[in-house]
Amino acid sequence: MNRVVVIGAGVLGACVTYHLARAGAHVVVVERASEPAAGTSGATFAADVTHLKTPYAYYRLNRQGSDGHLRLADELGGPQWRHPAALVQWAAGDADRRALREKALRARKWGHDCRIAPASVLRDLAPAVDPAACVADEVVVHGSAAWFDAPRFVRALLDAAVRHGGVETHYGTPVTGLLTSGARVTGVEAGERTWHADVVVNCAGPGADQVAALAGARLPMRRVPGLIAVSRPLPGRPLTAILAAPGIDLRPTADGGVLALSWEIDARLRGAVDGLPQELHRRARALVPGVGRVRIADARIGVRPVPSDGLPLMGPMAQVPGLYHLVSHSAVTLAPVLGRFAAQEITGGPPVPDLAGYRPDRPIADSVHDENLRAMNRHSRHGDQNGRRPKSQAEI
Repeated sequence: MNRVVVIGAGVLGACVTYHLARAGAHVVVVERASEPAAGTSGATFAADVTHLKTPYAYYRLNRQGSDGHLRLADELGGPQWRHPAALVQWAAGDADRRALREKALRARKWGHDCRIAPASVLRDLAPAVDPAACVADEVVVHGSAAWFDAPRFVRALLDAAVRHGGVETHYGTPVTGLLTSGARVTGVEAGERTWHADVVVNCAGPGADQVAALAGARLPMRRVPGLIAVSRPLPGRPLTAILAAPGIDLRPTADGGVLALSWEIDARLRGAVDGLPQELHRRARALVPGVGRVRIADARIGVRPVPSDGLPLMGPMAQVPGLYHLVSHSAVTLAPVLGRFAAQEITGGPPVPDLAGYRPDRPIADSVHDENLRAMNRHSRHGDQNGRRPKSQAEI
């Protein structure tokens, strides 16, 4: 039986734990927070934005992740974390509108479910939106999109893994060191506690590079903070679509509120966040007037672990055997496929061909491959913390 220690109980850690448990491995999960999904997984927009992913191989991997959510929902049953909803995009300015149209045509060529439609479709897809707030004549509608309740997803996976047997979870347990035998990693230290393992899986999110450093390895990644603000439930009409509008992204929440994120506002994060949740709220109510009739229920910062070229870091490094890395800034969408592929490799399967381009010791290009990340960088490059964290996943 494989003995595995998984560091981190976010979406990637939970998904690989679930698949390892199904494969018969004995798994110990160690998480520094007092509960699962307390870090970036609980402070993220968490919508399926597969249509934004490039190049094609990475788009295809995200499609596998998106489809994997459907399979896991059938396997696990119970309360659902995946909420289907159309995603509606529009742009301001002629150049941005041409670019959006070109991207939509490319996604459709790749087999993606999207269409270019008159802006009037918002009345049917999202009647809570003020029609005058859409400054474009046409929009792009992604019909098979969804948003995710990531904490519920994580809990469902870990609960199912524990039911399979052979799984221990330890919260409030920060990793302080790695056990080694020569160059090989053989376990984990957490204070005075130790766990020996055949493989240690690094799912520590924005702390993944620090885990790698404990073994003398370097992961090519950085930390980029993102602010979300969540409203109380709206009176009257709820928001029924995911919106990607100029300067603001919105999605529904499970209780009828609205979750807001803006890369433009993220670029202004400097540790102090005074007034920024209110700015998100103001932008949200300009699109959805009902937001203006309720207060902010929650606002928090999540720190995104962003690989240098935007593509996942998956697998071991040749110079540090026994330590398997899973790092992605699109972890919620990708978790079902990355967790499954990682479990296959960890339990003795052959290398997965679909992961060949994502190994952590690959040559990293100077330019960012993922077009979605390039767009984020245009707004948020000045907000990159590079080791400095704003308030760490804390409510503000």
